Amino acid sequence: MTDSVSTTSDSAIGAVGVDRLSNRVIWAYSAPRIGVGILGILFSTYLMKFSTDVLLIAPAVMGILLAASRMWDAVSDPLVGYLSDNTQSRFGRRRIWLMGSAIPMGIGMIMIWSPPAALDGVSVVIWMGIALLVYETASTAFYVPHGAIGVEMTPDYHERTRLFGYTHMLAAIGLLIGLGALQIMNMSEDKRSVAVILSVACGITVAVLVMWSAWVLPERTDYQGRGGGGVTKSFVDILKNQHARLLLVMFGIETFGASSIALLVPYLLEYVLPMKAYMVPLLITYVIPQFAFTPVFIWLSRKYGKKRLWCTTMWASAFMFILTFFVVTPGEFSYLIWPGTFIFGLCGGCAAVTAPSIKADIIDFDEYKTGERKEGAYLAVWNLIRKGAGSLTALVTGLALQFSGFMPNIEQSEQVQYWILGLFSLLPGICYLIGAIIFMGFSFNEKEHAAVRDVLEARRAE
Repeated sequence: MTDSVSTTSDSAIGAVGVDRLSNRVIWAYSAPRIGVGILGILFSTYLMKFSTDVLLIAPAVMGILLAASRMWDAVSDPLVGYLSDNTQSRFGRRRIWLMGSAIPMGIGMIMIWSPPAALDGVSVVIWMGIALLVYETASTAFYVPHGAIGVEMTPDYHERTRLFGYTHMLAAIGLLIGLGALQIMNMSEDKRSVAVILSVACGITVAVLVMWSAWVLPERTDYQGRGGGGVTKSFVDILKNQHARLLLVMFGIETFGASSIALLVPYLLEYVLPMKAYMVPLLITYVIPQFAFTPVFIWLSRKYGKKRLWCTTMWASAFMFILTFFVVTPGEFSYLIWPGTFIFGLCGGCAAVTAPSIKADIIDFDEYKTGERKEGAYLAVWNLIRKGAGSLTALVTGLALQFSGFMPNIEQSEQVQYWILGLFSLLPGICYLIGAIIFMGFSFNEKEHAAVRDVLEARRAE
């Protein structure tokens, strides 16, 4: 291995990547996730409830809106992935996309949370549909290239875990700020006015951080011109990658279940358990172990392997969620929620550290098989499955609430309470269980990656 690969200097990334990233690079890469995390926690935990209880959009209609916005992702995600793989500019093939996504993403955030007060009925539904379309399109133009540039910066098996681990840890800064915003929103009498102020502040913050990151972040130059030969071929190659196929199936099932957790927390704590005032403390209990234990997760992944660590968290999550359904009684304060939330956060943080690192490894395997660098295509499919599974969960949840008899801002029947509890606990528990069983068949480990990397280095030296 050449000295240029081993260097820690930032400029060397533009040549062939580095085995050890500087703290400056990690900060530059992580900064946008801090901004996105502020409203991200509100988006995942409160948008559905804000729409049904404040904007008075029917749950089924909001579920359909969220699902429809993700149907557009079936077009935008693969297109952005392919185009970003094949973009050539003086700013690199990824950074130009980050620059272009910054302002539209901020505008989309503001639109979602700030529909004009004069709108109601069909008009507010149309506004929310347009707002979701703007935000989803802009966020795709950010998330896919941003994830791809992270994969490219280092080829080292464990350094990738360090990069994505510390990115996740730094993103928790945004999550904690977002939890404060959620507390203000949850306890406010005038939620619409608070939402406007928060969304404007967050939209500006996100736009500035993304632009700054895109300006200072180094990008590899040797991958330009090495994207896939065509849109169809790029995605066929992904399906031919046996490691990618298994990982994508597992991730889709796991995400389908996991998406219900954040979506239903506000409903669970207001309509099932008398714990509305504890929502933010519970979410803090979930977030704290995610970033506080990040160095431990990185160490464990190096010692025991990424697959074993991630698989263990899925088994633990499955057990805890299924147990929750049988020990929680609607209408009663539940002390189990506190240790359960801590364990869920611990498992979620561990998965957030290992998952993107494993994704990066199987992209190297694709280069080994095809000779191409298709980070954008892989991240597009991953992003599409994440959002698609999440929107399907929103659709199922919205329909289930609608047809179980849910009515906003009133005491719910026992039937509705058990529907909420079941969707919150049994759905993710069963999905984590199935995901863990599937993931046991994943076989691309450190030894195999090292062999692939040796071949790639030899090709590069020719």
